[in-house]
Amino acid sequence: MAKFLSQDQINEYKECFSLYDQKRRGKMKAEDLLTVMRSLGCCPTLQELDRHLLTHKIDKSGELDFSTFLSVMHAQIQQENPRAEILQAMRLMDTRKRGFITASEFRARLIGFGERLTDQEVDELLSKAGVACDGQINDEGFAKMVTFLTS
Repeated sequence: MAKFLSQDQINEYKECFSLYDQKRRGKMKAEDLLTVMRSLGCCPTLQELDRHLLTHKIDKSGELDFSTFLSVMHAQIQQENPRAEILQAMRLMDTRKRGFITASEFRARLIGFGERLTDQEVDELLSKAGVACDGQINDEGFAKMVTFLTS
């Protein structure tokens, strides 16, 4: 499984795994798996987590080694589709169904709802995605650009 992960990913995963390998035996508790996966940017549901543990025949009170952890992370990454999730969110914001939203509409949503961002964080996001502060944000193009920037 690990051959599909970059060496940088493996190193990052090993570092995080090591923080939860409290007894330094090369194992982490299954009960910590959700926390570790989310800290590494994955968003598994509780059902997905249960499925991963079941696939590897690990009890919720059991432990997993690093190789199994890599396998679980790889499986989770393969099933997550951040581009589709971003596109869906963009389309929900596009209430007029124009295929775009304005930067000011986008800013209002990011500052006012959910995990609220600061003005500075929104400016940085728009800048990295190449969107002018008064410009239009194309749903498809933005989803593609943001997932490209984070991969």
